Amino acid sequence: MTKEEKLELVKKFGKDEKDSGKSEVQIALLTKRINDLTAHFNVHKKDHHSRRGLMMMVGKRRRLLDYLIAKDITRYRAIIKELNIRK
Repeated sequence: MTKEEKLELVKKFGKDEKDSGKSEVQIALLTKRINDLTAHFNVHKKDHHSRRGLMMMVGKRRRLLDYLIAKDITRYRAIIKELNIRK
């Protein structure tokens, strides 16, 4: 992920370009990295070390989503719809 892509996601989901701590921003950044790694595994099927990192990112995103459900269900539903996480 390039610096510009990250800044764009932070601007889109945060209050401003410096608000990277918001749950929605962290979820969006993790989703972008997860999608990039998923494409990587289509080519490199035996890269198990990176697959472990992917599983850790998926777990972290799951915990952030669980936190958001408990805190504000409308924000959770908005981020799920915006990022198209649930199929």
